[in-house]
Amino acid sequence: MSDTMTPPPDFVPPSADAVPLTIVAPDELGPTLDALPAPAASWARLQGFAAAPGEALALPDAAGGIALALVGAGTTAARCRDRFLIGQAATRLPAGSYRVTDHPLDAEDLAEAALGWLLHGYRFDRYRDRPPARARLVAPEGLDARRIATLAAAESLTRDLINTPAADMGPAELEAAARSLATAHGAAIEVTQADVLIDAGLPLIHAVGRAATAPRAPRLIDMRWGDSGPSLVLVGKGVCFDTGGLNLKPASSMGLMKKDMGGAATVLGLAQAIMTLGLPLRLRILIPAVENAVSAPSFRPQDILTSRKGLTVEVNNTDAEGRLVLADALALACEAKPDLVVSMATLTGAARVALGPDVAPFFTDDETHAAALAAAARAVRDPLWRLPFHMPYEAMIEPGIADLDNAPAGGMAGAITAALFLRRFTDRPYVHFDIYGWQPKAAPGRPKGGVGQGARALLEALPAMLPI
Repeated sequence: MSDTMTPPPDFVPPSADAVPLTIVAPDELGPTLDALPAPAASWARLQGFAAAPGEALALPDAAGGIALALVGAGTTAARCRDRFLIGQAATRLPAGSYRVTDHPLDAEDLAEAALGWLLHGYRFDRYRDRPPARARLVAPEGLDARRIATLAAAESLTRDLINTPAADMGPAELEAAARSLATAHGAAIEVTQADVLIDAGLPLIHAVGRAATAPRAPRLIDMRWGDSGPSLVLVGKGVCFDTGGLNLKPASSMGLMKKDMGGAATVLGLAQAIMTLGLPLRLRILIPAVENAVSAPSFRPQDILTSRKGLTVEVNNTDAEGRLVLADALALACEAKPDLVVSMATLTGAARVALGPDVAPFFTDDETHAAALAAAARAVRDPLWRLPFHMPYEAMIEPGIADLDNAPAGGMAGAITAALFLRRFTDRPYVHFDIYGWQPKAAPGRPKGGVGQGARALLEALPAMLPI
């Protein structure tokens, strides 16, 4: 068992002994095989190689080594059905280094294949030794290899944080991960915790987390990097475990709650990418890190809490705690008048019902931001879909006895009403992502477990959303 996070996947340096690799589409398979030496072509046909996406075949040389590797590109229609299919070759080829010598892909598809190869090599081995992917890839020519490797490393960090059980990833451990990232990149970091949160004007964060034991006390993690350029604040929901509070979750719903800090994990991965790439902006990360536990000090249904912004909130379900901790963090974020505020959170089951686990909804009032994110999501294969801040639903989050209701009755439009609740605490350009943060079944480049959503699309869209 490893005591450290998984080393991030990366490309290998070019070398003379790297095996030539041809990515071939089905409609070019015949000519490709005809161009090979007769024994190699016969071997490929004997093995039934059909160039399906990610299908891999090593062709032997006269000495019993590998002369050439073939990897199927599949049809365009097949590649549209899923992402990172070609990257499956990372675990289907024999051990060694491979370099792409020929392929039918455009720049976007080749970048996806290269990223998919790296993502397919991810292993979470903290609790069980898992052999690394055997086939390593030399960065294909014509790609921004540094950026692709940076994206893979950021995703690896996000996955590691989500995959770690809550016993080893509570608020203190999430703080430690943020401090490690800050140290690595020369960022400043401050942490406000326990009862100091009240004096610091962060009462909702304190209320949600106050029932946890002292070592797992609630806290706000505040990290800053960069001293010039436009200002971006990333706010990540850091509920390290969610019992549901006094409105206790059933066992079937509590089983995956180690992932309820997936928003925090995603913004930390994104922050790592931004700092590694040296984007010319001023970055701030705000993570309200709590455990929604059950004990005598637990906040209660029908409590009315006063937020940092002064808005009062009636608690109609203690299991709708994520929007409470985000509310104080968003209010704090907006006080410095940043150019853009983004929140990422594993917030609502309604978002999963609407779009499933693979597509993350986002909300924004800015048409330019919406168009940039939609285009970026397509370009980098990070699927997003815009949902509306539908104004007529505002009445659903207004209970009458307080300014806001954290859990409107009726169960309708849950993702939208949660987003509307959060928007009440912002007065700056704002985008909210309601992510799932979990891959329920293994898929190409995405083993079962924690997964980042929205970060690559946002990184790609930032130049269109901010003047950088």
